[in-house]
Amino acid sequence: MEWQTDWGLRGRMALTMFLLFALYLVFIGALTLYFENLALIVVVMGLFLGAQFFFSDKLALYSMGARTVEPEEYPELHRTVDRLAQQADLPKPKVAVADSRVPNAFATGRSKSSSAVCVTTGIMDTLDQDELEGVIAHELAHIKNRDVMVMTIASFLSTIAFLIVRWGWLFSGGRERGGQQVPVIVAILISLVVWIISFLLIRTLSRYREYAADRGGAMITGKPAALANALMKIDGRMDKVPKDDMRDQAEMNAFFIIPISVGWIGRLASTHPSTEKRIDRLQNLERELEGR
Repeated sequence: MEWQTDWGLRGRMALTMFLLFALYLVFIGALTLYFENLALIVVVMGLFLGAQFFFSDKLALYSMGARTVEPEEYPELHRTVDRLAQQADLPKPKVAVADSRVPNAFATGRSKSSSAVCVTTGIMDTLDQDELEGVIAHELAHIKNRDVMVMTIASFLSTIAFLIVRWGWLFSGGRERGGQQVPVIVAILISLVVWIISFLLIRTLSRYREYAADRGGAMITGKPAALANALMKIDGRMDKVPKDDMRDQAEMNAFFIIPISVGWIGRLASTHPSTEKRIDRLQNLERELEGR
């Protein structure tokens, strides 16, 4: 299949980033009325943002307990990634493996030339070769669409508001306006509203980007049915994985091919559309191919 640029995704990424930056400019302006040490907060968060941007691939792999592997260790996996990267017209990303029973995969990195694809041992044990290729192609589509970088930046910005909600009282200087003490709780409530709005914006973008990566992955392999079968298998295996294993990895939900849902919190924070809807779209794409 010929690769087609998803302008819907690009437009949503641009709009999401514009709204987030506008939101945080207003947010920072409002906080100057309440915190004497706001400059320190902005500098520290800026340093963390820079570190996350430049080292996002290493941080994501570390948080998953994953490690990059050489071709001698996983020759078939490397050959698959190499071939699919060529089909996607991408530089070959780093290949990583996480020793986990959770059948999942994710892509990370700030650019096409600085990226990594990670699969778990659980997913390699669960899927056959065609299905695994479908999953890896899905992750390569994320890299080609550049949405990994956007999600990394957007997710980090939302933590600024969350940290102020949680720890903002420590930085309060007790400023006065009109001769009256300004309660820090007002600033914390503003932070809470900003965090909720950014949370919803990020989740909306994340759900759409999964559809785009599903279609992109199918374009790379030309086998939408293989990815659909993989999604069904992975989703079916999630209930059999110990809950402790899933909780350990839930923080990476936005980047996984199938999110980990742990109770009502996991459902509320869903970063992905339902597996059923994703499979329906892939099956429709398969029918389009068969009708050509």
